[in-house]
Amino acid sequence: MRTIPELKEGTHRAKATGTLPNGKPVVVNADGTVSVISGSSNSENIGSPNSFGSNHYRPTPVYDPNSNKVVIAYTGSSPYYGTAVVGTISGTSITFGTPVVFNSALSSTFSGVFDPDTNKVIYNFKEDASGNRMKTVVGTVSGTSISFGSTATLESGTGNGSTSAIAYDTVNNKVVSVYTQSNAPKIRAKVGTVSGTTISYGSYVQVNSVSATDAANYIAAVYDTNSGNVAIFWSNSGSSNTGASVAGTISGTSITFGSNVNYSNAYSVNSRAAYDSVNNKVVVMWDTNTPSQAVKAIVGTVSGSAATATISYGTAVDIAAGSLQNSGSLTFDPNSSKVVAEWPDSVNSSYPVVSAGQVSGTSISFSTPTVIENSAAVYGGSTLDTTNNKVIIGYSVQSNYAIKLVTYQPAYNSTNLTSENYIGMSQGGTVADGSSATVDIIGSLSTNQSGLTAGQQYYVQTDGTIGETAADPSVFAGTAISATSLVVKT
Repeated sequence: MRTIPELKEGTHRAKATGTLPNGKPVVVNADGTVSVISGSSNSENIGSPNSFGSNHYRPTPVYDPNSNKVVIAYTGSSPYYGTAVVGTISGTSITFGTPVVFNSALSSTFSGVFDPDTNKVIYNFKEDASGNRMKTVVGTVSGTSISFGSTATLESGTGNGSTSAIAYDTVNNKVVSVYTQSNAPKIRAKVGTVSGTTISYGSYVQVNSVSATDAANYIAAVYDTNSGNVAIFWSNSGSSNTGASVAGTISGTSITFGSNVNYSNAYSVNSRAAYDSVNNKVVVMWDTNTPSQAVKAIVGTVSGSAATATISYGTAVDIAAGSLQNSGSLTFDPNSSKVVAEWPDSVNSSYPVVSAGQVSGTSISFSTPTVIENSAAVYGGSTLDTTNNKVIIGYSVQSNYAIKLVTYQPAYNSTNLTSENYIGMSQGGTVADGSSATVDIIGSLSTNQSGLTAGQQYYVQTDGTIGETAADPSVFAGTAISATSLVVKT
């Protein structure tokens, strides 16, 4: 039992969780201990666009925390080779190194991920010049440059690739590459192992129930650390473009999938996905044209493993009117506990916009989209800068197809204060973690304050202070009767 017998009427004694300063607002925790109020807040912040080159297409950023750099793969200007450049982040500014060609042939449709076990950046891409073969390349960042090993081919047959997705299993230390086949429109997945600057793949596994008459496109993939599964999302163009998904578990160099589950039974294209590691949920974003064109999102819960792996969904919500225009991305920001969505806004001159979504249970709510810049944009991608707690958003502007990168931080208010858990003000000096603390509770007089105005009402703030203006949540702390005394929560 955590509670300690009371000293006298108007006070409460309990063990402290964390250090309790003297004369500060106190909350009671679920285990009966008490803590000082703590939290942080941030207003939405969009940096100025940082421009790179021209006539560049499909920028796909991946953040490398080992070097604190962002890598951007893209289709270079004529002859349209697969190219990458390293960006150095300083505040909201990003400067670029010298571009490096990793595939000297027509290359497009990139998907990328960072491997934290080998500190490598990994990209899938389509080599259009070789009959649309899907390939993979491994890169190592050094300073402001990047070097690549030899490419690996997902399948040797021509005409077998149109789009791909990639995820990294941090438990099994494996890459999962997912891709479509143009000649026989199915989805296949391969498990890859990185060694040095190369990647080797096991045999392909066909994603369940995707037949040759049920063409699959617009793939997204994420790794769910809570369930230990890779979740894959796509559009079934042979089934009225319903939105489908499946979860699979890696074993060795193979993967076993459960049964397919639709995330949408209506027209759904341009699947994008992110994993919310705070709430242990997957979030899917897509386009629909029924009943009207809209960008939608839904929250999914992954459970089971191998053949029993499945995904259950909440109710879809509208993010905004319009479409993703075959572009856009989702990235989860654990600092704000929000999913960041970005896309070119089809109902607003194709300007790039960003919106932050907050998961609650099996639902999600998004902020009103904010325009990043007043220039028409295409393509786009995003990645999380885990060092500076910023989302890096990339896109090309239509005027000259220059690559633009911007830093983004969602608005958030994080605190352990609720509308119900405030119980009073600490007293008796600073109390160490685990020691017995005494709290002046409702109706008592807290006499260890300073700078108060007699007759003024005070409210608990989310940073652990008290102030004259209500915070969110609005919690009444008490009324001052002198500069040093507060009648607690009368």
